[in-house]
Amino acid sequence: MEALGFVETKGYVPAFCVADAMVKAAEVTILRKVWVGAAYVTVIVAGEIGAVRTAVDAGAAVANQTESLYSCMTIPLPSEELFRVINNQ
Repeated sequence: MEALGFVETKGYVPAFCVADAMVKAAEVTILRKVWVGAAYVTVIVAGEIGAVRTAVDAGAAVANQTESLYSCMTIPLPSEELFRVINNQ
């Protein structure tokens, strides 16, 4: 895994639509869904850098259609420590 991608939405149902769009757009793996609180949900994916960027763009586009996008980010070449932090939650 060379990159991590994050898409945060307002609402649980839009998060599932985002996750679906992300895995259909590119070869990425959903690492987890994080309930942030106050109706915010973050979907975290991992994969090759180009695939993660494509997936994040697709997820953000779906969230924009429902006006539920809060934030999105791609982290290329994350440290192993970051993977441990994500997997320990």
